[in-house]
Amino acid sequence: MPDPEIDALRAALAVSPDNAPLRRHLSRVLVTRGLWADAETELRWLLRQAPAEGELHFELAKAFHAQGKNSEAIALLEARADADLAAAGELTLFAKVLLATGDKERARAVYERAVRADPSAADPSVGLQLAAVVRSDEEPSGEEMQREDAVEVERPKVTFADVGGMATVKEEIRMKIVLPLQHPEMFRAYGKTAGGGVLMYGPPGCGKTYIARATAGEVKAGFVAVGISDILDMWTGESERKLHETFERARRNRPCVLFFDEVDALGAQRSDLRFSGARHVVNQFLEELDGVRSSNEGVLVLAATNAPWHVDSAFRRPGRFDRVVFVAPPDAPAREEILRAQLAGKPQEEVQLGSIAAKTQGWSGADLKGLVDRAVEGKLREALRTGRPSPIRTMDLEKAAAGGGATTREWFATAKNYALHANQAGIYDDILKYLKLG
Repeated sequence: MPDPEIDALRAALAVSPDNAPLRRHLSRVLVTRGLWADAETELRWLLRQAPAEGELHFELAKAFHAQGKNSEAIALLEARADADLAAAGELTLFAKVLLATGDKERARAVYERAVRADPSAADPSVGLQLAAVVRSDEEPSGEEMQREDAVEVERPKVTFADVGGMATVKEEIRMKIVLPLQHPEMFRAYGKTAGGGVLMYGPPGCGKTYIARATAGEVKAGFVAVGISDILDMWTGESERKLHETFERARRNRPCVLFFDEVDALGAQRSDLRFSGARHVVNQFLEELDGVRSSNEGVLVLAATNAPWHVDSAFRRPGRFDRVVFVAPPDAPAREEILRAQLAGKPQEEVQLGSIAAKTQGWSGADLKGLVDRAVEGKLREALRTGRPSPIRTMDLEKAAAGGGATTREWFATAKNYALHANQAGIYDDILKYLKLG
């Protein structure tokens, strides 16, 4: 059937055969019409004129694949993939072509590379095909799943007594999580059960993970630490399944503290997510927190983030993370306790911890650990030079402190902007108080 647009473009090219933009427009029209053989002819001509243009390689490979010319498509895509020139979309097409030729293992590797480079390049049809060819020997047996389940539930020995400072954080967690377990009848009288969530936020290195582990130790509960790599999966539906199974593991071992680190990666603002699969993960997370299909009584959910402004606001509704707690850098007494703990067992004398604590305002626990590490390294260098060890003194710690600083400053620079300009609900008032701005 005649196509007026195509006929007009070909007539124009008869008059101006070297007009590359005109020929490129024709190739695009031919692709949209599914006239792959004709599109191939035009794309080959264009590639001879511009052999480095990636989009032309991509379009020609699609034309080859559409015509069943998979060997030609592989040759074209393979060269660009090996030279690290292929965009994520090209790699997804490469995986599709490899699947068509039966090279399933290579297709899997290429597709994983594509999704790592750009999650929006994921193709559900490719994912489903690859999921269907997973070898049965790669799937864990029921016995292995039970063994894995048993290993992942810790029984921490640390308690709040081992956590220096953090009085406000401890009190919030105690009221939300600890006391409902210790005095269930009192809370039941007011219609409160043991469960719910606390979202901790603040600069990195300030002990959010440690306080979560200590919470489990305080109530003699199981502890399941969940990182983003434990949940996020490139296959469609797998992330949601893993998230559900994580909650089920906690429910089977209740009372249990379920701790999500870097929760902003799992509970990001849905309006910011380009990849629909990521939005499904957020929805699944909310459903698990609500206990839609299973009761969460006795499941105590703690989460930590360095970027609370990226967490979807739906997570802060009652029954979910309805306690949002700021974990500030340790104050002077807490810094002194941290330094004492870090120096324990090391040769030392005349160490004025109060003096060092006073000079490290704003330092995180991780910063203080780094300070002690630098002091120890300095003493080791000295011992290797002189042939005899000597104890750590105040001056050694002062010298180490001069070689470092508070890594929290960059975080507070960002947090200050949110606290001043995106704080309508007062969530970040604690940041303003800490910075003495409110």
